[in-house]
Amino acid sequence: MVHDIMPGTEELLKKEKTSGYIGFDPSADSLHIGNLAGIMILKHFQEAGHKPIVLVGGATGMIGDPSGKSQERNLLDEKTLRYNQECIKKQLSHFLDFSSGRPNEAVMVNNYDWMKNYSFLDFIREIGKHITVNYMMAKDSVKKRISSEAKEGMSYTEFSYQLVQGTDFLHLFQTMNCKLQMGGSDQWGNIVTGTELIRRKTGGEAFALTSPLITKSDGTKFGKTESGNVWLDAEKTSPYKFYQFWLNVSDDDAARYIKVFTMLQKEEADALIAEHQQQAHLRILQKRLAEEVTSMTHGQEELEKAKEASGILFGKGTTDSLKRMDEKTFLSVFEGVPRYYVERTGIIEGLPLVMLLTDKTGIFTSKGELRRLTNGGGLSINKEKVKDTELDTDASFLLNDRYILVQKGKKNYFLIVAE
Repeated sequence: MVHDIMPGTEELLKKEKTSGYIGFDPSADSLHIGNLAGIMILKHFQEAGHKPIVLVGGATGMIGDPSGKSQERNLLDEKTLRYNQECIKKQLSHFLDFSSGRPNEAVMVNNYDWMKNYSFLDFIREIGKHITVNYMMAKDSVKKRISSEAKEGMSYTEFSYQLVQGTDFLHLFQTMNCKLQMGGSDQWGNIVTGTELIRRKTGGEAFALTSPLITKSDGTKFGKTESGNVWLDAEKTSPYKFYQFWLNVSDDDAARYIKVFTMLQKEEADALIAEHQQQAHLRILQKRLAEEVTSMTHGQEELEKAKEASGILFGKGTTDSLKRMDEKTFLSVFEGVPRYYVERTGIIEGLPLVMLLTDKTGIFTSKGELRRLTNGGGLSINKEKVKDTELDTDASFLLNDRYILVQKGKKNYFLIVAE
C-alpha cells in the first residue's frame, strides 16, 4: 500500500502518536471505491494508534486539481459542499472511529473554513512568496498539463492548486500539529509542496506518504462499470451490486485487492492466495474479498442479503428467499431482465396462468410451447417449479406485492410487473 515515502516518516510513526491527513473531493454526496485505498490507509493509521484527519476539500473543490485531469472541475456552492461533507462523514464512520472520545479519534475538517478568510493579497504575500515558480513548474502534474495541451494550456487557477493544498498542510501543521499528509501517488508533488512550505515558513519538519493508484490488470479503470462509478452509498450502488463488483474481479486483481481493501493479516491473505491458486474455479479469493469489503462498507446484515440474492441467480434461491428480499435488492438482481406490465386487478382476481404467460405477456409464443416446457420441468414461477399449467393467479403470486418472476429453463428470466 506504500508507493513513495519521505525519509524520516517511518521513524516518526514509530516514535510518537502522529496526526496525519488525507484530502477527499466533496463534489458528490458519496465517495466511491476509487477512494477506498485512501480510506483503508487512514483505517490502518488509526488502528496503529495514530490520529486520522479527514480533510474535505471544500475550497480546493472549488478550484480543481490538475493531477491526472484534463479538465477543470465544476465549482460548487457552500450549501452543496456542506451537505456533501455530512454524507461523506457518515460513510467514513463505517471505517473510522469519529466518536469514541479516544485521543486518536478521527476528525473531519473542511479547508473552506480557513481558505475563505484569505484575501488574494494575503495569500500571495503569506504563501506565494515562499514557493518559487521554478519549483512549481518542475512538478509532473504541471509539466504534463502544459506540454500536452498547448492550445488550452493551464489556467492560473489550476496552477495555484498546489499552493492551496500546501496551505492546508501548513494550517493543519500549525493548528493540529499534523505532521503527515497521505494520498494517492498522483498527489506526491502537491504533498511535497506542502512539506516545503512548512519548512520555509516555520522551519518545522513535515512528512509525506503515498499509496499506489489502484488499477485493473487489463488496463481498464478500477471502480468503473458500464453503469459508471461503484459508489459507497447504498442508494447509488445497491449492496448487492457492490458485492457483485468484488465477486467478479479477475484472479490477478483479487490477489492484489485482498491486501489493499481488507484488514486481513498478511499471513491470512497469503494463505488465501495460495489456496486460490490450487482451486481457482472455486473463486475463494473473490468470495472472501467481496464479503470483507461489503460488510465493512454496508454492515453484516446487508452482506447476508447480498449473498442470498447472489445465490438466487445461480440456482440456490427459493421462493422464501425471494419473498424475504426487499424490493430494491430484488430489482438490482433482476436488472436488465425483460419486463412485462400487466393489470394488477386481473392477477389478483384469478387470471389463468396460461393466459398470463401467452396472451398477456408473450413470454411464450403458444400454449403448446408452454405445456411442453412445463411437462419437461422447465418452468418456474417465483423459483417454484410449475407442474400444472391450469392454475389461476391470485395475490400470493406477487413478490413485494407487485412482481412475478418467471424462469424458462435454467437461465432465462422474465419479470411480470403488476400495475
